[in-house]
Parts: sequence; C-alpha cells; structure tokens
Amino acid sequence: MRFALFLPSGQWPGRSPGAALARTVGLARLAEEYGFDDVWLAEHHFMGYGVCPSPVVLAGHLLGATSRIGVGTGVAVLPARHPVALAEEAALLASVAPGRFRLGVGRGGPWRELEVFGTGLERWERGFPEALELMLSWLRAAPGGRVGADGEFFRFREVPVVPVPETPPEVYVACTSPETEALAAAHGLPMLLGMHVGDAEKAEAVARYRAAGGPEPVRHVSTGVAWVADSRREAHATVQAELPRWLGPGLAGYMPVDDRMRPVTDAAAYARKLCGLHAVGTVEDCVEALARACAVPGVGQVSLLVECSEDEDRVAENVKRLGSEVLPRLRAELSSRAVPATG
Repeated sequence: MRFALFLPSGQWPGRSPGAALARTVGLARLAEEYGFDDVWLAEHHFMGYGVCPSPVVLAGHLLGATSRIGVGTGVAVLPARHPVALAEEAALLASVAPGRFRLGVGRGGPWRELEVFGTGLERWERGFPEALELMLSWLRAAPGGRVGADGEFFRFREVPVVPVPETPPEVYVACTSPETEALAAAHGLPMLLGMHVGDAEKAEAVARYRAAGGPEPVRHVSTGVAWVADSRREAHATVQAELPRWLGPGLAGYMPVDDRMRPVTDAAAYARKLCGLHAVGTVEDCVEALARACAVPGVGQVSLLVECSEDEDRVAENVKRLGSEVLPRLRAELSSRAVPATG
C-alpha cells in the first residue's frame, strides 16, 4: 500500500499564485522527507481553485527537486490537450526519471479551456475514448515503432515514436461515472477515485470496474482528506472553518464554455461532508479512517489532501504528524492484517 499527498496548488484569499506553487513544491519535499511514497498534482485553468495549468511541467520540476518520491498528474485534462503531445511529455519524464512519473488523465468538465485552446466542446462530449486510445498507442509503442491516426478527431500519417522509455509511465484514469469506469477497465488501467465519495461508493466503483472486465490485481488510487489534531472536535472545527475560505472562491471559478447552468457547490456543506468521509480527527481517528480506505478491494494507494488551512506552518505540521505518527501505525496495522498469526 502506497500513501501520497494530493496537491492542487490552491490559491487562498490574499495569496498570490506564486505563493501557492511555492507551497506545493515545499510540501512535495516535505512529503518525501516524512515517508510518503508519491504526490499527485492537479490541472486547472483561469481560476484560484488550482493555479497549476500544467501538472506535467510541475511534475518535471518536482522530479528534479526530489530524489525518491513518485510524482503523478491527478489529472492531466485530456480533452484540453493533443494526446500525442501529452504522451511525448510523459515519455520524456519516464525516460529521465525512470519509475517515478505516473500519468493520470481525466475528462475534466465543459470548461472554458476547451474554447481557449481550440479543442472544442465535442472533444469533451465524445472524444475522450479516442484520445485515450491514441495516447496509449503512443506510450505502448515498441522502440522503433510508428503511430498514425484515422479517427473522428485525430487524423495523421504514421510518424516515429520518440522517445521510447525503457519503462513506460503508469497510466491512471479519473473515474466519476460507470462509462469511464468501463473505459478504464477495457484498457486495463487503474482508476483515480475522488474525495467527493466515501469508501462504500468507491467499493461499488471497483465492483463495476471488475464486472466490466477490468483485470485483477490493479492498484486503484483512493483520494481523501487528512487533518490531524489533538481532538476530533478541534480537527473538524479547523477544516470546517478554514477549508471553505479556499473552496468557496475556488469552486466558483469553474466557468462552462457554453451557456449551460452549473450547480453551485455549498463550500461549508462540502467541508462538513469531507470531515465525515475522511481522516479528520486524532491520530487514532486518522489511522482508523485510512485503514478503512485501504480495505476497499483493489485500492493500492491512498492520496490525501492535507492543505486544510491557509497557515503554512499548520499545514506543514499536519504533514509531519501524518508521516511520523499516523503512517507508521497504519503500516504496522496493515502489515499485521496481511500476515496470519502462527503458533
């Protein structure tokens, strides 16, 4: 079982985008120091919810700024990119940092980047399966291989695949619907499961994945929230008071590319929901909650949103306590469950 930080590079009120990105870099380094296995980076455009427009570029920086930890895109928005360009960049990072880069892709939403980048709403509505298949064809090509396309959205003559890393990057798909779960299963790809649903719903998603023919074993990623305090009341109070200050303005930044209505998220209600679903409380509460997350069949990694406060020192302390107090106890508990008692 692997443990990661989910770092969306959120911009808190009164802070600059540069400060948000600097905090992301600092937290990635701290995650490596305190025993986490990976970090996952998000992609957003034209909004403060996340100020990283290219998780692949930021991943390249973090791979150079660290020495051990894995770095993944959680996610790169495929409808906003040409799949071959994204595959080339992923192959490049897999070549220079073997075994450390993970490529997570997702469908995203009907947001304005589709207009700005010229990929269009149809790519979002219908083009994700074709783009995913083309990207995988590129990443799975053998040395000296060539790839061409003759589909609805992508057409080009065969070209050489360069570079071809010795070990291709692991590819994950963000899944929020049965259709995408089935698509991931068809390609044998693990799922990235979001923090908006709990363990039972994630187990149902894995069951649908398997029913659709998904292979076993596959190491799906379960995303959640983690905040440690000396009491459960203190932890919940912090998350519910502080997190909406980022979530409220940030979530309002999602602007549809067309005139469709967009549901408005109640940031305070969402923060309360996250407290009920995830590892928010004492060390013991967090160990218990994360053990339940790890028990979901097929889950091989838990990724944690830890930036539940604007205060950088408090966030850093949260990461340190998770790494030094929660993870050792959790790993010991998981190990004892995995090894049957003898004698």
